[in-house]
Amino acid sequence: MQTHDHAEIRDAIRALCAQFPDAYHRRIDAERGYPEEFVQALTEAGWMAALIPEEYGGSGLSMAEASVIMEEINRCGGNSGACHGQMYVMNAIVRSGSDAQKQEYLPRIASGALRIQSMGVTEPTTGSDTTQLKTTAVRKDGRWVINGQKVWISRVQHSDMMILLARTTPVDQVRKRSEGLSCFLVDLKSAIGNGLHVRPIPNMVNHETNELFFDNLEIPEENLLGPEGLGFKVLLDGLNAERTLIAAECIGDGYWFIDRASRYANEREVFGRKIGQNQGVQFPIAEAYIEVEAANLMRWKACAKIDAHENAGAEANMAKYLAAKASWEAANVCLQTYGGFGFASEYDIERKFRETRLYQVAPISTNMIFSYVAQHILGLPRSF
Repeated sequence: MQTHDHAEIRDAIRALCAQFPDAYHRRIDAERGYPEEFVQALTEAGWMAALIPEEYGGSGLSMAEASVIMEEINRCGGNSGACHGQMYVMNAIVRSGSDAQKQEYLPRIASGALRIQSMGVTEPTTGSDTTQLKTTAVRKDGRWVINGQKVWISRVQHSDMMILLARTTPVDQVRKRSEGLSCFLVDLKSAIGNGLHVRPIPNMVNHETNELFFDNLEIPEENLLGPEGLGFKVLLDGLNAERTLIAAECIGDGYWFIDRASRYANEREVFGRKIGQNQGVQFPIAEAYIEVEAANLMRWKACAKIDAHENAGAEANMAKYLAAKASWEAANVCLQTYGGFGFASEYDIERKFRETRLYQVAPISTNMIFSYVAQHILGLPRSF
């Protein structure tokens, strides 16, 4: 039977995370800051270069191994959302970049000299309806001129580059709505203030996200990533990796909540007995554990499909749905087990509670996953 222990990776990540205990992440959350020291430590240890081929200075690990890194960060009480983009965004360069782009960017990403953590896709008026996006890229005098708006774009302030999706052929001139879209590499350091304006969006979880405004932003012609007009396909290479890695993060969160709830239920005494002796307390924890374990199986299936270079769209979506749902249910059980103490910041439950709630909504909502499964797996009519 195939196992997914990856004990060496788990031990190494746990040892690194031990240098950044709960108090560190609690302080960063309270300050609405960015865990720069933590991300730098992961980068210097080579973990952020897990999916970059060895020939470009990366570790050349499998998706399964990379997912363990993300899982363990969250299982140790951290939040991979601060850095997971560095692991999966560059996957579009690995899969679709030219030889020149791979040589130019991947070694620097692997070393940590270049951060590419942002993917500019979502827009205020289109949301998840990516094929209807309004941002345009027009070729002019050997350069691309970008105009439009994006929203909910993460880690822009902590990235050097961004992958941007824009329409290069009007939607009324293509056979399918997914055609005529192209991906671009945007140098954020030179773009901001020179055609790109960034507005941070305060939110309920300490997750740096932004609204972007493009006003005649010019980028070099060679910054086109992949074939012109096939950007949607280029994007999918990154999105399947994103959803699978986030599923692993949710698995890590789920185990964290279950561990905390079980420990507290074994320690807390009320009415002369441990609260964990009560079925009303232990049964929900047991149910949450079963759900996380089941979601974990789909996570491994998605990893296997990606590592085999097969279409993993269905598995990646289902893994993300199941893991996000399981972690959210485990969060509720943990908070209920702690009672009033669960709302106190010092126990970290409320922080992790907010963090894992995000994944019911983003990076793809539950309803969009239902729609994907209904249409592409069950053969039902397209619902939108």
